[in-house]
This record gives sequence, structure tokens and C-alpha cells, in this order.
Amino acid sequence: MIHRLCLLLSLIVCTQLHAAAPNVVVLLADDSGWGDYSVNGNTNLKTPNIDSLAQSGARFDRFFVCALCAPTRGEFLTGRYHSRGGVKGVSTGLERLNADEKTIADSFLAAGYSTGAFGKWHNGSQWPYHPNARGFQEYVGYTAGHWGEYFDPPLEHNGKMFRAKGFIVDVLVGKALEFIETNREKPFFCYIPLTTPHSPFSVPDAHWDKFKDSPVSMRGEEGDKEDLTITRTVLAMMDNLDMNVGRVLKKLDDLKLSDNTIVVYFSDNGPNTFRWNGGMKGKKGTTDEGGVRSTLFVRWSGKIKAGSQITPIAGAIDLHPTLTALAGVKPVSTKPLDGWDMSTLLLGGEWKRGPRALMNYNSGRLSVRSQTHRLDASGVLYDMVADPNQTKDVTAEQPQVAAALSAQASAWHREVFGKPYVPSAPGAKGKGKGNAKPKGKNPGAEPFEDDRPYPVGYTEFPITMLPARDGIPHGEVKRSSNAPNCSYFVNWTSKDDSMTWDIDVHTAGEYEVSIDYACPEADAGATVELSFGDSKTTGKVTLGWFPRLLDDQDRAPRKGESYMRDFHTLTLGSISLPAQRGLLTLKALEIPGKTVMEVRRVTLTLKTK
Repeated sequence: MIHRLCLLLSLIVCTQLHAAAPNVVVLLADDSGWGDYSVNGNTNLKTPNIDSLAQSGARFDRFFVCALCAPTRGEFLTGRYHSRGGVKGVSTGLERLNADEKTIADSFLAAGYSTGAFGKWHNGSQWPYHPNARGFQEYVGYTAGHWGEYFDPPLEHNGKMFRAKGFIVDVLVGKALEFIETNREKPFFCYIPLTTPHSPFSVPDAHWDKFKDSPVSMRGEEGDKEDLTITRTVLAMMDNLDMNVGRVLKKLDDLKLSDNTIVVYFSDNGPNTFRWNGGMKGKKGTTDEGGVRSTLFVRWSGKIKAGSQITPIAGAIDLHPTLTALAGVKPVSTKPLDGWDMSTLLLGGEWKRGPRALMNYNSGRLSVRSQTHRLDASGVLYDMVADPNQTKDVTAEQPQVAAALSAQASAWHREVFGKPYVPSAPGAKGKGKGNAKPKGKNPGAEPFEDDRPYPVGYTEFPITMLPARDGIPHGEVKRSSNAPNCSYFVNWTSKDDSMTWDIDVHTAGEYEVSIDYACPEADAGATVELSFGDSKTTGKVTLGWFPRLLDDQDRAPRKGESYMRDFHTLTLGSISLPAQRGLLTLKALEIPGKTVMEVRRVTLTLKTK
């Protein structure tokens, strides 16, 4: 009897705790600039659902992210500057977040939350970089930096590929809604890293038809550099994105979860094209204001005052400590966080923190933002209060401010990279003068080399996908485009050609091998070999499979991105892999036709007993 009473009391307490713990939904747009919202003054479109978050919650006046996608995601996940966690770029392995970093999802999972992510991950594909290894129990989306198919896309669900039906954002938000519905009786942390308006510039007719003939009255500062067809497509993509945010908000309303759910909305960098952005200098890829300023809205009905504005500068690094504090969740990271807990401000309390400086770093270029000034990557100082568009150099007028920010930049750079920062020449592009030199290791690679191998063979996650993005072409083999993330290997015509993956086998054993490929029917019949040290397996490309390129989905031509096709899976057999690091090599032994095949990915599946 006493035991049953204790059990009942325990269940009651547990239920009360779950009822009190707020849910958290984080919506992250991809390549959307600060100026892409009607709430920020853009009259080219209306974004009522996203705007409602600002109107019913808090709006951050000056919120800063990174110049590119993967770094911002790393900073949001960890509360630490991306360079500390191993994120150096956006592809060829540089996008990976070190496995010893703990994420915001790890913290919420440890606190008893259900956790799910639905969309673009972009911080590593293989375990232990995979989202399922970073605190997310459920994952649907794509782990690469961009995706080449927005209609009926191939996506991943917890390590297994499937082909969805519909527009990619609609599909992924639908999966997020299923997660929310399933976990409505207990607290959940739902991360929705949306796909758009990142290129390719594809969008359903219902949204395109609203903007295909629009006049685009608000134009970017760059004039002739703006491509109006792309701008109209971005407007249509934002219209679709806003609709999907509305779907999330409606689901919370329908389930009566809105009052106990913290909803966050922001973007990962500045606009990906020249278009209206409030007159700010720079776009995606730059560390100027326009490249790193994002909108940030946080809604928690009854807790955060509707229409409130947060004026102290903040950044992506602040979201981890702030959201865990709001939810009463203890961060599990043992490493010091760079971010500040802004929950006191959001809840209307007195702000007692002093001034700060935020670092914006990209490919060797470092810019520093204080509450009032920005010191750009060339060491030029701007007064951001008097001159928010960075038009006037005030370095000579305010030398003490310039010197102070320069000292902070140098100290931070020395702490993270082991040497002080040397500003680049004014107007220069790429790396800062005197900083890390490029070490591009293969065609299409980014400026900085990554020596981390791709891990293979964890018993808790036996499927390891090795996309072409993570491999290196040899001989005449090349990527299908200069953008590696959603590419595939083409021009495989000779026995001297090959492709390799630098892998580290975690568990010795037998692995099933499959290759996602395409091959003209007339060229079928090649014999290929996959080897790792002394271990080998061979197979024949018996089936010709060469569907057309999916080149009719876009509203504007692609620039540097691959057109995709539907790839077929070739089962190659099995291979015995020892637990060691080495090169996994794919080459041809016999080539009866003109080509061997196009290769999208190699998949290794550990055979478990």
C-alpha cells in the first residue's frame, strides 16, 4: 500500500514537473537577411506569421550571427564561438562540430525533454557528428550544407534515406508537426533549421505566382548587381517560409501548447544575393553588418512581454545559455560558454551586465562589434549609431575606440588560433593578411584543410554514408559542380581514375557496401573495386540507370550548383575492415563502355550479430 502511494505521488510530481517545463521550438531560416521581413520594413512582401512573433514576444534590436551557415549553427548549438569547436567552413569536412562539444540538445535531453531536429543540419554527417549523436533523438532532413532537390527530395531519417513527396520545407515542417503532436504530453525541444531561401531558387507555384510579375519597389543598394528574377524567387520562398511558420504556430494553438512554449526565430547569415537589406553594408560571406546581422524574435506568452525590444547587442552564442535558463535546464557542457544568458532581459528584469564586444570571424577575416561601433576586418572603425550603413571611416577621429577594439580582436585571435590578428588590406577579400594560409586539398575544397578523418562503424549507429562531398577525386574524375555539398563524381572513364575517402574505422568487422550511382545503359557492365588496405570487394555495374537531370525545378538558373538526378543503389557485397585509419578507394578494373558510372555516395553498414 505504501509502495503504491509513493508511486502515485511520484507520478503526480513528475506530471506537474512536465506541465511546468516549457516546450522550446527553434526556427532557423537559411540565407535570409535582416531585410527579408515586412516587420523590418520590407514592403515587397508580407510575412505576417513571422512578424507576429515580434509583436507577441521580444524583438532583438541588434542580433549577430556568422557570415556563413555552418558556423552559426555551431554557435547556436554550443554557446561557443564556432572556431573553438572545429567548424572552419561549410563543406569538405570543415563544417563538422568537434565530437567533444556538448550541444543545447544534449542539455535538454539530459533534463528529460524529447528532442528532435527537422531540416538542414550542416555540422557533420557521420556518427559522432550526426545529429542523432548530438542530443537529438529524432532527425529528419539532410546533413549537407545545401540540397539540390527541393521537390520530392531524397531525405534522411535517423541514418536511412527515403524519398519524400512535396516541397522540401513543407515536408520537413510536416515532420516537425508530427513530432510535436507525438510529444504533446511531455516537454519537447524541437529544432527546425529551415531550408530556404538558400539556393537553388525553387518554390511552389502558389507562392511564385504571387511574385513572378511583382515590381520589386524596394531595391538593394548595389543597383545593377541585383538579379530581379532571383529577388522575386526569394520573395516567393519567404512567402512559403512564412506560411510554414504559421503551420507551426497553429499546431501549438490547436494542441493548446502556445502558452507553455518558447518560440524562437532567427537566420544564419546575411542575404545570399544582392537585395534590400536596410541599406547595410555586406551580404552573406562578409563580416560587415549586412553579412552578420539577423532578426531574432522570442515569444513566450505570459512570460515575455508582447512587443518588447532588447537593445543590448546579442549573438547566436547567447541562445544556448539563454534558452536553458528560461527553461530551467542545466547546460551539460564542461567547457566555458562564450554566450551570455539574456533571460533576465527577456523576462523584464534589470540588466546588470557591462559592455561587450562580439567577434565575427570568417576565413581569416575578423570583425568586432561593440554596442556602438564596428571595427571591420581591415581595421577600419565605424560609428554604428551615427552611421549604421558603414559609410564613413572614423578611425582617425576616434583612435582610442579603434585601439581598444583592435586589442580585443587580437587577444581573441591569439586565444583561439595562437597568434594575434593581422588586419587585411582595405577592400581585400578572403583571408586576413598574415593569418592562416590556404591549404586547399582538392578541387572544390575550401581554403583551409581539415585533417580529421571520416569516422565509420559505430555499433549504436551502424550505417555510415560517405557522400561524394567528403571524398577526393583522382585522375580525370571531378565533381559535378564547384559547390561540393550536394555534388557527385563524374567523368570516370579510365582505370587510372579513382576516388578516395579518408576514414577511421571505429569497429572492426564485416561491412555491407552499396553505391548510389547513375550509368548510361550503353556503358553498363564495368567492374569496380572498393579497397581498404588489404581488404577488397568487387562488383559489376550490371544495370544501366541514367534518369534525366532534374533541371526544370528552378525559377532562376543555378550558379555553381549541381543539377541532380535520381540515383540507383548498387549492392557491391561486403568488405572486412580493420579498426584503423586509412584510405577507402574506389576504382575500376574493367570498363567496357565509355564511362564507369557517376557516384553520389558510398554507404558502409556494419553487420551486427
